[in-house]
Amino acid sequence: MKNRLLIILTSLIVCGSAISCKETKSINHQKEDASMIDNPSAKTDTATFGQGCFWCSEAIFERVEGVKSVISGYAGGHVSDPTYEQVCDGKTGHAEVVQIIYDPDVISYDDLLKIFWKTHDPTTLNRQGADVGEQYRSIILYHNEKQKEKAEYYKNELQKSGAWDKPIVTQIVPLIKFYKAEDYHQDYYENNPYQGYCSFVIAPKVEKFEKVFKDKLKK
Repeated sequence: MKNRLLIILTSLIVCGSAISCKETKSINHQKEDASMIDNPSAKTDTATFGQGCFWCSEAIFERVEGVKSVISGYAGGHVSDPTYEQVCDGKTGHAEVVQIIYDPDVISYDDLLKIFWKTHDPTTLNRQGADVGEQYRSIILYHNEKQKEKAEYYKNELQKSGAWDKPIVTQIVPLIKFYKAEDYHQDYYENNPYQGYCSFVIAPKVEKFEKVFKDKLKK
């Protein structure tokens, strides 16, 4: 496992939000069914990560070979069926997260963790770039004890390695419930490539990611 750690300690790709919560509060969208994929097939597994704005996370993980789908949503809070506006207000306790359905025979949970650690700054509390708020916190929501052990091991090893000058603040907690975000958040970068933030911030991050993980990309 420690050999894998050497790969993790390469360059960070920090990702932020595309537009602010205040800008999107004026948009009236119908919230679609907020249900979790509870029973993936025997050939798939599920990982749930939060690392800032879910638009950027989704754009990155969708490009990984072995990933079947990436769903933007909310988790880690105490309010049922939260809306984006409620999450942005910071009153629900939820984080913006992505739920990744993947084929473990093609991409491992270890590899997904590598991508997670390298595509955001895990030392900034409740913040990624210009995005400030509890909903942008760094968080791993594990689905089983094996995922928990792997996440905690890597976090501890990274902290001891001195890869960052500040302490790692990533939360590692069990997934209780995942709520799918509204329709307009799904595949946001793919559907809005020329939107200002997508064009000037997310696109460069994706390009850097593809260079670092070129052996993990979908053909």
